[in-house]
Amino acid sequence: MKKLVSLICILALALSLTACSGDGSASGDGTYTVGICQLVQHPALDAATQGFKDALTEKLGDKVKFMEQNASGDSATCSVICNQFVGEEVDLIMANATPALLAAQSATGTIPILGTSVTDYASALEIDGWTGATGTNISGTSDRVPESEQAKVLNELFPDAVNVGIVYCSAEPNSKVQAEAFTEAASAMGYTLKEYTFADSNDVAQVVQTACDESDVLYIPTDNTAASNTELINNVALNAGVPIVCGEEGLCKGCGIATLSISYYNLGYKTGEMAYEILVNGANPGEMEIAYADFTKEYNPAICEALGITIPEGYVAIPED
Repeated sequence: MKKLVSLICILALALSLTACSGDGSASGDGTYTVGICQLVQHPALDAATQGFKDALTEKLGDKVKFMEQNASGDSATCSVICNQFVGEEVDLIMANATPALLAAQSATGTIPILGTSVTDYASALEIDGWTGATGTNISGTSDRVPESEQAKVLNELFPDAVNVGIVYCSAEPNSKVQAEAFTEAASAMGYTLKEYTFADSNDVAQVVQTACDESDVLYIPTDNTAASNTELINNVALNAGVPIVCGEEGLCKGCGIATLSISYYNLGYKTGEMAYEILVNGANPGEMEIAYADFTKEYNPAICEALGITIPEGYVAIPED
């Protein structure tokens, strides 16, 4: 029954995409049609999409039209969306998060693709001898913050901790890359680290509970599944009295005490600027190096207060909604 419902949803999505077809520059009316495939709805990805749209709209006004679709966390739906974009002959595809990028890559080798909220392009696209650019029809922006710097944040706040649990979704390869890099950095600081992974949202509560039982502090890298379940994670960790250092602001706002984070809006905005260079000035995405964002030390006042944690100077409070 679940498979039938999923199939019906995918067919409905395909029909809706056909219905919202835009008039691209190929039609001769001077406009550009940009397809946006976002993996799932959560604050970080939402902000990146908004920044992307704002950048292009500021530069092109009504000469740009967006076909925006959300895959609700399903990689197969990402593929449906991207293939439909190709069928509609969009001028550029913006893929928000790694599964969306991989779906776009599979869908076309000619239409320009820009990723955003992607941690590691070399790993995701299986590119050996990474030079900073893909050499294909793909470029974009990365949300990666050096894991060595994230480990310094944890060490600054919890120098006496012994056991550190790393929690992430095993289905997200970029999370695995971050976990490995963080383990290497934190191990050199004397911590004992252990990974705790969940396969999907159904396992989150149980895995986080086990991690809390066995750890002094947790670290969660940028992870889409975790970001979609911050309330659940916070309920477990707060009840256990275990603090969490996070890989990005959206996670930290929902369940963490501190992070070295980026502005996903600014990241998306940068991606929009890159799109303008491709669409209007003819830039080759394969020659455009992956761009990165600046990062800032941030903390969550509410959770810090609940856990009785005092944050040192140099951290900026994450604003409340």
